[in-house]
Amino acid sequence: MAEPLQNKGAVQLSYVVAGATLSCSEGDQTSTLQLPVSHGVFLKNKAKMNEMDFQPNVHIQPFGLCKTLANPVVAAATAANNGVLKPMPCTPILTMPWINGKSDQLIENFPALTTQSTNMCLYCGTIRVEDDGQE
Repeated sequence: MAEPLQNKGAVQLSYVVAGATLSCSEGDQTSTLQLPVSHGVFLKNKAKMNEMDFQPNVHIQPFGLCKTLANPVVAAATAANNGVLKPMPCTPILTMPWINGKSDQLIENFPALTTQSTNMCLYCGTIRVEDDGQE
């Protein structure tokens, strides 16, 4: 069972660790949050993540096929497909750290990630934590 951070009504928050499951609103698959080098803080023998763990293809892996026309590759493939949406491989582009971290729980001087943390892909996808990875 995940170590709860706090209860907010029906929503239970918990800390996010390496191996957490992520989703993108514009992708067709989930992805796994990775941490190549630990920050030295662990929960249930898994490394805790912080807001700076947002690098594409390092921490955040692709989400299968992308379906937004904001992605130039999808837009070009759709145009070549006579205007019929043509999803293409996801390459997330993130330009800022995660938001909604736990600012009173710092990991290497940055707020810890929680199940409430989110990020935005440059191609308009909202990236969310689906499972904290603690199990």
